[in-house]
Amino acid sequence: MTNTKIRDFTEGNISKQLVSFAWPLLFSNILQVVYSMADMIIVGNVMGKVGTSAVAVGGDVTNLLTFVGIGFASAGQVLIARYIGAGERQKIGRFVGTMAGFLFVCAVFSSVLGLIFQKPLLTVMNTPAEAFAGAEAYSTICILGLVFIYGYNIVSAILRGMGDSKHPLLFIGIAVSMNVILDILFVAVFKMGAGGAALATVISQATSFLLCLGFLVKKRREFEMDIHRGDFIRWNSEMLSAFVKLGTPMAIKFASVQVSKLFVNSWINSYGVAVSAFAGIANKLAMVVNLFSNAMNTAGSTLVGQNLVAGKFDRVKKILKNIFFITITIVLIFSVLICIFPEEIFGLFIDDAEGDVLALARGYVPIALLMFLASSLRATMNALINGSGSTKINFATAILDGIVLRIGLALLFGVVFDMKHTGFWLGDALAGFTPFWLGIIFYFSGSWKKAAKPRTAK
Repeated sequence: MTNTKIRDFTEGNISKQLVSFAWPLLFSNILQVVYSMADMIIVGNVMGKVGTSAVAVGGDVTNLLTFVGIGFASAGQVLIARYIGAGERQKIGRFVGTMAGFLFVCAVFSSVLGLIFQKPLLTVMNTPAEAFAGAEAYSTICILGLVFIYGYNIVSAILRGMGDSKHPLLFIGIAVSMNVILDILFVAVFKMGAGGAALATVISQATSFLLCLGFLVKKRREFEMDIHRGDFIRWNSEMLSAFVKLGTPMAIKFASVQVSKLFVNSWINSYGVAVSAFAGIANKLAMVVNLFSNAMNTAGSTLVGQNLVAGKFDRVKKILKNIFFITITIVLIFSVLICIFPEEIFGLFIDDAEGDVLALARGYVPIALLMFLASSLRATMNALINGSGSTKINFATAILDGIVLRIGLALLFGVVFDMKHTGFWLGDALAGFTPFWLGIIFYFSGSWKKAAKPRTAK
């Protein structure tokens, strides 16, 4: 098809391809951070530290329930890229129907579980009493809108798997603009508190998803998707098996990291509302760098997936080198800024009249530097791990990063060494290096080359 919108990354200039594919992802992720931060900034400046804590804790609960959508969508992106690299584009439409139908069921199931276990989770997380009602309102509304979060992840993964990163940028830009406007309206004008911030988020996410879905349906022929309504209901068993096999460890990895973060944050919340509010801001700041890193990981996964299936190992190595140099440059910029302006940066998120929240900023700088560096290093290795479709390495990362090291190191420094909340932050930061070390072993073992022969459905 001459007017196809699918991009083939197995030929051409690697640096140019990576940058052209990654920059819209970078800006999409920046906008996603703005999208997430808008709630906290507006609520924090209107309601102070109690509102900030409510949004932070409520957001943690919501994030826990998105792990299936994010993990499986990432797997879907890789599999679509591998179909393209293997010259099997005719299978894409059938696979998309199977993936979307399966994840819609998962979204409904996750929402039901979220509503059932919401209060116990907030209790286990040691949510400050002053912020409990707000956190409950925020998480309830977001859980009810979970299907839109899953939906947007699905359609974005489909586009990214085919090499289109620009249109997801457009749709997330619309969502961010809507979210900021609705946040101001619901929180500052109508005084709806944390629940108003959540409502703004859900409406914006739903709009973004529907617009992106409409675009994909309209352009389905240009994306070479031969898809029928029945594909969403009658799933292809072989495709579903391959999807579940790759998506499960990715979802577990996201889930285990999020569960461990909830564990760490529950201890941090026990040190009072000021520490809880600061932790929420610190998590948002870490998201800035992580999403830059994740953009390179996402772009790299597609490029690695296509080239591995095509057996072009030298191109894979060059892709990884490009990712490393780009992410380390970004990390250096953020590191300099946080060292020079810690109070000013954290002060953007909250009106701290008492000064007890911002008093923690200077001591957090070394932790931030570690988190930034880990984010840079693991981006390169995650691109290789995800692009190769390695289930074993993803499982290993899930167990070590998400459970053993993150929780173990947090308890070691926070409780055993009695470093309190600082110790929990330190353990969390050090655990972030786990994907890098596992990826290094994976790379030098050469086992990633086995992914050159994909196991795809007929």
